[in-house]
Amino acid sequence: MGLVPRLRRLLYSLGPFLTITAHLGCLLLLWTGLSVGAALWALGLYLVRMLATTAIYHRLITHASYKAPRPVAWIGAFVGASAGQMGPSWWKAHHQSHHRHVDTCADPHTPLAPSSGWRGLWRSQAGWLLSSSFFPATLPADVEADPVLRLIDRLHFVPVLLLAGLSWQLGGLPWLAAFCLSTTVLYHGVASVNSLAHLYGSQPFATGDASRNNLFVAVITLGEGWHNLHHAFQASVRQGITLRQGRVQLLPDPTFRFIRLLERCGLAWDLRIPSNHALLARRADSSKSAGHQA
Repeated sequence: MGLVPRLRRLLYSLGPFLTITAHLGCLLLLWTGLSVGAALWALGLYLVRMLATTAIYHRLITHASYKAPRPVAWIGAFVGASAGQMGPSWWKAHHQSHHRHVDTCADPHTPLAPSSGWRGLWRSQAGWLLSSSFFPATLPADVEADPVLRLIDRLHFVPVLLLAGLSWQLGGLPWLAAFCLSTTVLYHGVASVNSLAHLYGSQPFATGDASRNNLFVAVITLGEGWHNLHHAFQASVRQGITLRQGRVQLLPDPTFRFIRLLERCGLAWDLRIPSNHALLARRADSSKSAGHQA
């Protein structure tokens, strides 16, 4: 391994360290409590940074579900990195690996392989952070070609530390504790898409994997919990879609609404949404019926 890959690996290693530190930082709440101001700060940080993760990291940078000016991707990536979600190259590489090897031993964070049950859930939720699968084998060429996104990726820890420092400056130890709480809850919210949404929920679409639409996960991730739809139509900018009694029904998807707002402001265009015909063609029951007929 050359000097540059070793340095990148070292910088990436700071990610799990910061995640664990944020978890430990929640213990500060035992001394500080959670005032109304600190609680609102934690909630605001959660919502803004979750949107950066779902709308920018996931639907824009990783799946190109819509198009946007480069500054939107840059600002969103900076905010996403401040959530402890690592950098855009790392994030896209990991998510692509998840889709490529979904629910197999090569999937970096599936709850179903190589172990299932509680051991699989632990690996999917947190254990993979300390495994070799944390380091992606390759990085996406398109993200690496953008010097700003590449810089944010390598210095992913800087936005986290800056936001922690800002929290301290604004409200002292109580607001720093609120920052740690927000970061920790956000981490587990995002991780639940890979864990809980592959274990519990409905499967209206035929995907050949264990992805599921999970209401609880959808609520805490602003729409990412409609995971079965996402696996059926990875490029769909709207994930809040299901099928009931042979009809397409829309589900709450705050991330999609945020992207629509960007569109109205001229900051997003070419939103990709599957047609009703395509949705109905992927319904799980029709796939089973076709299998029985064959």
